[in-house]
Amino acid sequence: MEARFCMSCGAALETRDVDGTLRRACTVCSFVHWGNYSVGVGALVMREGKMLLVRRAQEPGKGRWTNPGGYIEQHELIHNTIQREVMEETGVEAVVKRVVALRDLPRNIHNLYVAFEMDYVSGEPVPDGVEVDAAGFYSLEEIQSMNVADFTRWLIDVAMHADDAGLVTDENPIVPMEGYGLYRVPDSRAVAK
Repeated sequence: MEARFCMSCGAALETRDVDGTLRRACTVCSFVHWGNYSVGVGALVMREGKMLLVRRAQEPGKGRWTNPGGYIEQHELIHNTIQREVMEETGVEAVVKRVVALRDLPRNIHNLYVAFEMDYVSGEPVPDGVEVDAAGFYSLEEIQSMNVADFTRWLIDVAMHADDAGLVTDENPIVPMEGYGLYRVPDSRAVAK
């Protein structure tokens, strides 16, 4: 769907060249509609060599097994989003360890998906009964016979074969930046100590 009205002043938008790209721009104020985007997150939580999976109870992917996940909220840090989504969908508490994969899917709504390896903290998987109708920890052998979504199969492979690389939360940035979620490659200075 094409944006028709300015989100700032409500005036009509027109299509015009903005920095070499045709974009919807306000006819009255300086507002430019830069496009439609969504950011999804996914959790890769292992316990005793088994991966946490959920079975989708809704479209898209109804009946398929996936890793827990969802979409970020406007004013929510991304690591809080994935911890919340895992808890909501499964009742499992897990904390972010590192970012292990990104998926970039340009389309009408350009989707970026960030996959987090997470450390299991506590809880037994219980489906929420709304978004998912089953949840549990499954071995690679069990997963082979399950109706697992292709993207989730790829993410499981990423999680199982990742070395120590990946982006970790920067707990002590050199410049404090309140309200930012900062991720970086592991700091070689910390490893050298």
